[in-house]
Amino acid sequence: MLLGLLPTSSVFAAQSVMITVTKGFGLSLFASDLGDIKQMTLGDDGTLFVGSQKSGTVYALVDSDQNGQVDKRYLIARGLEYPEALAFHDGALYVTEEDRIIRFEEIESRLRRPGRAREVYSNLPSLDKKYSRAMRFGPDDRLYVSIGSPCNVCEAASPFSSILAIDVDSGASEQIALGLRSVTGFDWSPETNKLWFADLGRNWMGDNIPADEINRVELKGSHYGFPYLHGSDVVEPAYDKPKNLNVIVPEFELPAHVAPTGLSFYRGEQFPERYRNQIFVAENGSWNRSSKVGYQIVMLEIEDDKVNKRETVVSFLDGEFPVARPFDVINAPDGSMYISDDLKGNIYRLFYNTAEQSQESN
Repeated sequence: MLLGLLPTSSVFAAQSVMITVTKGFGLSLFASDLGDIKQMTLGDDGTLFVGSQKSGTVYALVDSDQNGQVDKRYLIARGLEYPEALAFHDGALYVTEEDRIIRFEEIESRLRRPGRAREVYSNLPSLDKKYSRAMRFGPDDRLYVSIGSPCNVCEAASPFSSILAIDVDSGASEQIALGLRSVTGFDWSPETNKLWFADLGRNWMGDNIPADEINRVELKGSHYGFPYLHGSDVVEPAYDKPKNLNVIVPEFELPAHVAPTGLSFYRGEQFPERYRNQIFVAENGSWNRSSKVGYQIVMLEIEDDKVNKRETVVSFLDGEFPVARPFDVINAPDGSMYISDDLKGNIYRLFYNTAEQSQESN
């Protein structure tokens, strides 16, 4: 199945369902049948690594002829416990597994026969309590790991509900942000180096509250409200906020239940100028709402370190039918973007029609 750009900005998939793409953009199927995939990371040589959740697999995908479709796939690991979070740094692939982080050395030269993974960090909370997690290396070369809450709403012990920065050589860690519920999408602004992250609001307060959040770290160790305050002004009835706790309210509020699971700044040059250095968010979509929202890729327009507006780039929702559930969105080597789909196990490639861009500039 290949999805292509149509002049009407609508893209048709199988079974007469529709994916809507902003005019000028196209969407193609990069890879399929990958199971319950979650987060992605990119190697120095362009290898796309994909983690999973319950299936316990990590794949490496290679587009050797650079035609926008994977032609070689490698199973890097199987039988792992929730290896959904991945990061790549200095030739090595980092993977969360059980209550630890493991590393595959020189992985891009060993795709056929990966060496035995080495444990580099062992202080993650146990997986006997389900919680979200994600990883990314920061500008300071430390490994940033988000550790979500183990519940819908509760006061959980540290390091739950935080983002840690870990020195993988010494094992030393520092809490960068506190009071988070479920963060799997975060990235640093290419212009300011400030850390931005998306946080999912709690469930079971109704269709329209509380808001999902976009936050920015100005001061390390700041608290972002969970479980005491949701969004900017929804007070949690079950827990009283400590009197001396200073809460940082969201930089931008998304509609409730859109579930912003992936977040990346666009660093490429293929998209038009107005998309560059802007935030792209994968909204995984609602599951506990009377009518569905989310299921799309949106761009957040930033000016002077503030979010001005949110606009849809790709919608995977056809009426009340989700064609896909985008989980992660990351930059591709050629200036396009990869989108993982944890509903059908697909990876899509979002690209811009260069002919259309040339017409716009004339």
